[in-house]
Amino acid sequence: MPEITLSQSARHQRHGSNVGQPLTRRDGVLKVTGAAPYAADHHPTGMLYAVMAVAGIARGRVASLDVAAAKAHPGVVDVMTPAHKPKLAMDPDEKSNPFMFRLDLLQNDKVRYPRQPIAVVIAETLEAATEGATLLAPVYETQTARIGLDGERFVPPGVGVGNPPAVSHGDVEQGLKDAAKVTEAVYETPSQYHNAMEPHAIVAEWTEAGLVIDTPSQGMAMAQARIAGLFGIAPETIHIRSPFLGGGFGSKGLVAGPQVLGIMAAKLVGRPVKLVLRREQMYGPVGHRAPTRQTLRLGTDAGGRLTALDHHALTASSSFDDFFEPAADASHTLYAAKAIATAHEAVRTDTGTPLFMRAPGEATGSIALESAIDEAAFACGLDPLAFRLKNYAEVEPISGKPFSSKALRECYAQGAERFGWSTRPLAPRSMRDEAGFLVGWGVGTATFPALMFQAQARAIIRADGSGRMEIGAHDMGQGAWTALAQIAADGLGLDLDKVDFASGTSDLPDAGIAGGSAHTATAGMAIHNAGAAVIAKLADLATGDERSPLFGAGNQGVIAREGRLHRRDDESRSEAYPDILARAGLKQIEASGKAAADPAAQENYAMHAHGAVFAEVKVDPDLGQIRVNRLIGAFAAGRIINPHLVRSQYYGGMIWGISFALHEKAIIDRRSGRIMNGDLAEYHVPVNADVPHVEAILVDEHDPHVNALGIKGVGEIGITGSAGAIANAVWHATGIRCRRFPIGLEQLIGTA
Repeated sequence: MPEITLSQSARHQRHGSNVGQPLTRRDGVLKVTGAAPYAADHHPTGMLYAVMAVAGIARGRVASLDVAAAKAHPGVVDVMTPAHKPKLAMDPDEKSNPFMFRLDLLQNDKVRYPRQPIAVVIAETLEAATEGATLLAPVYETQTARIGLDGERFVPPGVGVGNPPAVSHGDVEQGLKDAAKVTEAVYETPSQYHNAMEPHAIVAEWTEAGLVIDTPSQGMAMAQARIAGLFGIAPETIHIRSPFLGGGFGSKGLVAGPQVLGIMAAKLVGRPVKLVLRREQMYGPVGHRAPTRQTLRLGTDAGGRLTALDHHALTASSSFDDFFEPAADASHTLYAAKAIATAHEAVRTDTGTPLFMRAPGEATGSIALESAIDEAAFACGLDPLAFRLKNYAEVEPISGKPFSSKALRECYAQGAERFGWSTRPLAPRSMRDEAGFLVGWGVGTATFPALMFQAQARAIIRADGSGRMEIGAHDMGQGAWTALAQIAADGLGLDLDKVDFASGTSDLPDAGIAGGSAHTATAGMAIHNAGAAVIAKLADLATGDERSPLFGAGNQGVIAREGRLHRRDDESRSEAYPDILARAGLKQIEASGKAAADPAAQENYAMHAHGAVFAEVKVDPDLGQIRVNRLIGAFAAGRIINPHLVRSQYYGGMIWGISFALHEKAIIDRRSGRIMNGDLAEYHVPVNADVPHVEAILVDEHDPHVNALGIKGVGEIGITGSAGAIANAVWHATGIRCRRFPIGLEQLIGTA
């Protein structure tokens, strides 16, 4: 595959700063014309097709497979089974860090969850491989499946990525005892699956030089390291190409078992192999959001101020690995309770291991917290927004740290004004439209931590005055090809049309992982620092050369703009990049930059993005049918690189909030433990008709501490607040408090 670099089209050329401009996606034309290469689009010479056979039970063992029948099928080349597979250099059940999960790679005949891979059929055509997988006709020895949240509880060793399972500040029990009112409620959220439009896929080819892989990845360097360990090869001999992802949402952050099976299949047959998951196969070996049962207790004094906030979350992980949804941690940062305690417990179930899923912990925890806050507000006779403002946290409640920046008050104010919140009646079931539908208004507070990881980038300035930025970044639809290129252009002091932006392959500098809403900040800072480094080198050439008008200005005495270096004290004295390089006899000059979180800033400040979401719903009083009529969010997330792309991210998150509150859940057969709705026909997500009006307001915020560019993440915050706002609006419309999500008409019909 030729290298993909994107240069800005002529209609988007501009002069001056590129950051902050609402440019359209640089990769948009490639995508709408079908020219953007996704993993499964690749067909190397001699390629075979692999299809997984997956378990039809949740727990037990595979007693037999009819391998002979599958191999007898015309076109089938080989069948990979526990008894017939390449030897690995590392036990797939071994793990040495929180980002390493146990993989099912046909290591034995044990079945640990439904749709676990139990064999791989490799054939000349996709049809032959599919039919061969069917001919395996597995026979099982079945054990009773363990499902649900009512199993034996235990305290997990940690939640999320290394967070403690329990945290407290102050005496919660005393705070509840001293409270004038205590609100206690239990909320339940279901298992949810990522369902990216592009399924997990891999095209793997072993060559004399090493391993070439086309696969969607949110973290190519981490995938390189994991694959290298499994196969006992050097990471630098693995070349991963992942310029575009058709959505990830966390499920493609770490290499998954099916991707490794594709590599194993290619090694077994000595030819390139393509393996693409069918939609139903994504409900099992590639992660999901775990279910939760959350108990909240809120104490308030006579004036409506929180005296205590206790948040307990029960969740589930697989029988063989650890990932525990950090749902209760959502209560650490938002409301100024005198005492806060959060705790987690877990059960083991026969399911694939849960994984990071868009806003892990915050999404599940915030819908419970925001519902409980509304219940406490009503118990105190206060407007829900007024109650939130009364309990506004000026410092992070759990830690006492000041916020690096916090424009949440402005979010509340701008969102409420745009929505018309001031006319909301306090009592539920007080509004109807002209057709007789019940109307309700709800609010939810949004928050997500401002994270940063480690990354590197390489910047180049050429003799013709053009520039190039190289970084192995990941674009899963959020617009990284565009936003990062904008940062690159400003860092190089060039117009965007003068910069080639190379990304999406593992042979470029490591951009870290595209997760935690941290990719723009992380990769962007590496790009910014690389640009500064190469400009410093260029400035050294000019200011040290007596023939340059910049001679003697010093490294700090020049600025880069529009392809020229200018003296700070006299901007009329400048020199173009090509002239500087030509006089030095150089064809190009390059430098590298790194990015990482500032430990001192992290120690001294709490860093979060914030927002407020307002929802209007209409409910049919006879049928219980719910429609979201309006959803307006106001968000403050530091410096905005591209307002157009940021709004798109907010919209996506808010629509996901609709899905969380009203649509999305995996339905488990309690007899077999199998997922009954493993497709997009029955696993409901919102469609256009479910989203009539969504609006995102960008609230100005300057953060001098979070990073030098002032960037916070926007990819996940839109969920946290939207789901709670919708749940609260349903209550306001009907007077019925639904605490089991998603809210369905069965919870309302006959009483609405």
